[in-house]
Amino acid sequence: MNAQTKNELAALHAADEENANTSGNPSLLDVLEQRLSRRNMLRVGVGSAGAAVFGSLAACGGGGGGAAAAPAPAPATSGPTPLKLSFAPVAKNKDDRVTVPAGYTASVLYALGDPLTSATPAYANDGSDTGFGDRAGDHHDGLEWFGLDAAGTARLATGSERGILGINHEATTDQFLHVAGVTANPRPPAEADKEMEVHGLTFVEVRKAPGYAYQKDSAYNRRVTPLTPMELTGPVRGHALLKTKHSIAGTQTRGTINNCGASFTPWGTYFSGEENWVNYFFRSATDDTARGGAAAKGVVSLRRYGKNQGAASRHGWETAGADDRFVRWNISQTGASADGTDDYRNEMNTYGYMIEVDPYDKVQAIRKRTALGRFAHEMGVFGLQVAGKPLAVYMGDDSRGEYVYKFVSTAAWNAADANPANRITTGDKYLDAGKLYVAKFNADGSGSWIELNIANPAIAGYATYAFADQADVLVNARIAADAVGATKMDRPEWSAVHPVTGELYVTLTNNSNRKVEPTGSQHGVDAVNPRSYTDAPTAPATPGNINGHILRVRETGDESAATTFTWDIYLFGAEAGMDQTKINLSALTADNDFSSPDGIRFSQKTGVVMVETDDGAYTDVTNCMLLIGLPGRLGDGAVQAINYTKLDGSTLTVQTRVGARPTLDTLRRFLVGPIDCEITGITETPDGRALFVNIQHPGETISKANIGNPAMYLSHWPGNAGYGAGGATARPRSATIVVTRDDGGLIGVDGTAVLNNF
Repeated sequence: MNAQTKNELAALHAADEENANTSGNPSLLDVLEQRLSRRNMLRVGVGSAGAAVFGSLAACGGGGGGAAAAPAPAPATSGPTPLKLSFAPVAKNKDDRVTVPAGYTASVLYALGDPLTSATPAYANDGSDTGFGDRAGDHHDGLEWFGLDAAGTARLATGSERGILGINHEATTDQFLHVAGVTANPRPPAEADKEMEVHGLTFVEVRKAPGYAYQKDSAYNRRVTPLTPMELTGPVRGHALLKTKHSIAGTQTRGTINNCGASFTPWGTYFSGEENWVNYFFRSATDDTARGGAAAKGVVSLRRYGKNQGAASRHGWETAGADDRFVRWNISQTGASADGTDDYRNEMNTYGYMIEVDPYDKVQAIRKRTALGRFAHEMGVFGLQVAGKPLAVYMGDDSRGEYVYKFVSTAAWNAADANPANRITTGDKYLDAGKLYVAKFNADGSGSWIELNIANPAIAGYATYAFADQADVLVNARIAADAVGATKMDRPEWSAVHPVTGELYVTLTNNSNRKVEPTGSQHGVDAVNPRSYTDAPTAPATPGNINGHILRVRETGDESAATTFTWDIYLFGAEAGMDQTKINLSALTADNDFSSPDGIRFSQKTGVVMVETDDGAYTDVTNCMLLIGLPGRLGDGAVQAINYTKLDGSTLTVQTRVGARPTLDTLRRFLVGPIDCEITGITETPDGRALFVNIQHPGETISKANIGNPAMYLSHWPGNAGYGAGGATARPRSATIVVTRDDGGLIGVDGTAVLNNF
């Protein structure tokens, strides 16, 4: 990798390494005095799948052995048999393909540029393509399945053979999108327009006949882009902080961007998070002065969200011309108005929310739900629904040192709302009024949810920022969380709730800023973020939480509105050979070790947990991956001490709570992706027999100088697997794949005790 390419890649990932939290919130260095009570784990048997893995898209031998027979279905019994993992673990590899276990097939379903209408030309994949309003966007990320009845005329929640996939398009690998790579600023309007259009969302119909395929010309097909009109709803609607030249009333905005994780609402709509949107905007080098100086509230807010004056934008769209669609990305205060209605100084305040879309109904306006706060929403996931009780939505803020949040609805859940006449207005009922909380984790395994409310003296009297009202608290949720002393976390990413226990799992991807002896804005080790060590080949002398971990939380009394909880660490990512007293605390082996957990989901059919990785620390050994496991329960492990030697020779002891160590019976590697990709976005059909996974940005590491030389591409997937134009020298493309079991069985498991894991 040449220096230019390294610099370009570093700039591309700057958003993921944001460290805007310079608050003085405490670390957790208290010594624990009690050990967790141990609980019995699910007893499972060893699976019967063959030992070999194969390149599924090519259906040939590979991965270190010959092809094995498909796993036999579980034998018929007189009663239910326990679920057990039933596939051979996939070996780590750096192959430019998708590798799944023997007995499974992975097929490309929907890739960058694929046409949504018959009138749209096939994707040439040479940078000349246009019309992305009718094509698949780039960087496929979170996705969800929405079932249809056999006729395709109505929602059927249990529908598995016909449905709509909602797909996030997080970002773009610009160089591959243009014939000769990216033109430097000022950006040509045609390039900027294309880059904008590949962001956003897709809704595309998929049918099984006999294999799964997407349907051109379906009435459900549509793209949502950064120019799609959207309503701002909830407590912040119409507030002064949302007023722009586009919407002087502060009630509307255009589009969504940098959408990461996705989930579904209990009433059947798509729920998508706006993540690292801050880097799409530009501020002039004199904007602090224009806004009233460094102490002005607007400047304090912008800096806390990582947007200092003079900060360049990720794509330079604001340089593409005087048209409003380009000017809006310049958030400098250029107008003379007192309220911002003559420029776009407040435009960034209209981003950073959870958005809700009805995939079945194009007429209903898309909502940005401001009651859930503004930050780098990785995603939002609902807790279990209990009639007569409020709903909980759990959310992570994906930046180093940021927080875990919870929203609790004012409205109590009515089971009739699971299939309402109007889905989007049902969202109005549950998501536009409620309480927003932030998490504080204690060293003894307890924790508390602190409400972010203007009535809290810590918020009302916060010296750093003078909150005007509750809407101000929601727009500046990060600052409010600073004020109440929330716990800084190691990049909270996806969240998932177990469909039986209701326990919350949060992936904490990594944090290069986690130190044993922090200085400045660095973060100290603590009980819930306990590791700092060297490992990554790209930074062998720089310690941090290199491989990440997965947090587990249980609400007190299993109540969604509880204000206290308990926690432990379900899994610690690590290389199998690392020290089990300091790094590989979960004792991972070669068949289940991983780094940088990102996507996470529980099967709603079987209750297995699926973990995806977005890794740069272990990629000298393996491409990113997906693992499948049988989860335990909070408290099934023990307390473990980690001893660090400080610079002065003294010992710092941090005690953490480690979940039961997995075995091959409870955690295995299921899939490895192609070179230079992220494995992200995961959903399934309701019958648990088809798994949809997104392969994001394979071979993204490319400089403009090498765009014309396919020999320099790191990946050629999926063209090298026979999908689309280009063949063995194709430009790589993000894509959605579908994985099925050759015998038609459940994904990953045998047994009949469905959702009966505990």
